[in-house]
Amino acid sequence: MELDGPLQFIGFNLKTFGHSIILIFIALFLGIPIGWERGRGMDSTGLRTFPIVSMASCGFVILAKGVSLSNGDPSILGSTMQGMLSGLGFIGGGMIIKEKGDVQGIVTAASVWNTAAIGMCVGFGRTEISLVLCIVNFLVLIFMTPISNKGYLDPKGGLFQETKPEGKLTDKEDEAI
Repeated sequence: MELDGPLQFIGFNLKTFGHSIILIFIALFLGIPIGWERGRGMDSTGLRTFPIVSMASCGFVILAKGVSLSNGDPSILGSTMQGMLSGLGFIGGGMIIKEKGDVQGIVTAASVWNTAAIGMCVGFGRTEISLVLCIVNFLVLIFMTPISNKGYLDPKGGLFQETKPEGKLTDKEDEAI
């Protein structure tokens, strides 16, 4: 640990480095399944975006925790989370498209928001919560998307009746989003 002294001068703490790296890679890894599912289309938000959102959210929380502890100001954590959620609202808003009376991209935007929550949980050391969020989000995308696309739960078409209301996407079209 002889390097700790000179590196401390530039703000590098070797003692927390390993722990931070592990948390960031856990967050990155937990964003991959959701990104994979959303990225199956050609021009979609997916495999790169979701892990990066999760990883960045984790990084912001780790940074805010460190600053909060060193300054003794716990409000820094709340301010950081508010800023992150506002920024994610901007990103999510860019994913939502209204076309021909149909709104598309809401599920992707919600999944990005959830992926940020995954990263935030990892950053706070609550990996069990992030794992549950990842699994549930992934399962909802895998199992509910085909049901939704076929119109089985469409309030206009009735429950469990296969319908294709005008403007409703086919499975192939939804994968491209």
